[in-house]
Amino acid sequence: MKIARNTPTQLILTDIPWFYGVLFAFNTVIFIALGLILTLAGGRFMIYGLVLIIGGGAFGFWTFHKFVRRVLVIFDRATQTLEIREKSIFGYEAIEHPLTELSHAEVESTLPKGSFLAPNQHRPVLVLDQGMSAGRHPIVTRYTKGSDTARLVDAINDWLTADKVDSDSQSA
Repeated sequence: MKIARNTPTQLILTDIPWFYGVLFAFNTVIFIALGLILTLAGGRFMIYGLVLIIGGGAFGFWTFHKFVRRVLVIFDRATQTLEIREKSIFGYEAIEHPLTELSHAEVESTLPKGSFLAPNQHRPVLVLDQGMSAGRHPIVTRYTKGSDTARLVDAINDWLTADKVDSDSQSA
């Protein structure tokens, strides 16, 4: 996930998982191609080829749908809204919250299974402390390694606190 725009009135975050998209598309094409080769070979291999075409194709489309989602998060002071847009191959979803319901952003970490080491996978989470959707809401579903998540959360919190500093100075 990266910052597409950071101005005093708008913060836009975007996530386009190109690597996963190419990986799952390539995987699906390989399964279908192998299935076609086996089907065209005929004989007893024909049934295996059909299974690879149907099963591999269905699994490829399912993984592409589940894991390849373009996410756009728009924090807008002009309209006082937080909008999360998600697009996959099967649809589009947009969720909008008033910006006043957003408290802050946090880094959510997970431990590898069977490990007692420090957390090494992270994802950004928005904390809404008011309204019907109060709670913790991950921006993306997958966890990633590295410090990019912390930088992203810092940018969100800095942008939010800049609004509070501006409104405090205007009211004084």
